[in-house]
Amino acid sequence: MPIYEYVCEECEKVTETLRPMSQANEPIPCAICGGKHTKRKLSRFFAESGGKAVSGMSEPACGSCGGGDCGHCGH
Repeated sequence: MPIYEYVCEECEKVTETLRPMSQANEPIPCAICGGKHTKRKLSRFFAESGGKAVSGMSEPACGSCGGGDCGHCGH
């Protein structure tokens, strides 16, 4: 089950929760203040495989890595 982030429009805090994908966009009560006005937040993620970044990199790891692909330089 994926983890989703929700921002509360009342206290402006961000909370995480495990939910089925079918319920991802449904509002959920705020875990901090109990408010009923929450919206799902667009989450950023970082993935790694075998010590190499495979997704979520905003910049290359070194000068020779184009677009976060370190397969050519061995990082």
